[in-house]
Amino acid sequence: MGDYNRSTKEVPFEQISPDVMQSINKYIELYNLGDILANVSLCIVSTSEKIKKGLFSGAGPKLLVETVLLTHRWLILADRVDQNAIFIKSIQLRDIVVEDYEKSLFHSKIPDTGMNVTGIFTDASEKGTVFLPLGKDAAGEKFKKMLIEATQNAKK
Repeated sequence: MGDYNRSTKEVPFEQISPDVMQSINKYIELYNLGDILANVSLCIVSTSEKIKKGLFSGAGPKLLVETVLLTHRWLILADRVDQNAIFIKSIQLRDIVVEDYEKSLFHSKIPDTGMNVTGIFTDASEKGTVFLPLGKDAAGEKFKKMLIEATQNAKK
């Protein structure tokens, strides 16, 4: 595994923390995205904790908590790094390519678990790729499967 212990848990939409929902709603309003939270099919919270090596934990954030909402048309990501402000990203499923990181060329160099998501995010003008960290657990595997299926269905 990379430099992080990763775990994923499924959470009911109604139990997403109020500060995360407030940030998501502000983002939706800012970009005039309308009712993108209709038909939420799965919500997860992915937690990545930096592995301590020796006395120090090394470069990079010590804790990343990412709340992810999957609808039939949208992927919404809410990142909180080391208890800082929440950063929101969104992308329409019809516009993305998803790849299981464990099946990517990079996995042999840097072992990890999650998904690579490539496309044009709502607040971007060019295509980009983000790594969506997931635990190697039941919730992480379920999310991978549902994201792949939802992406395929959105392109039909």
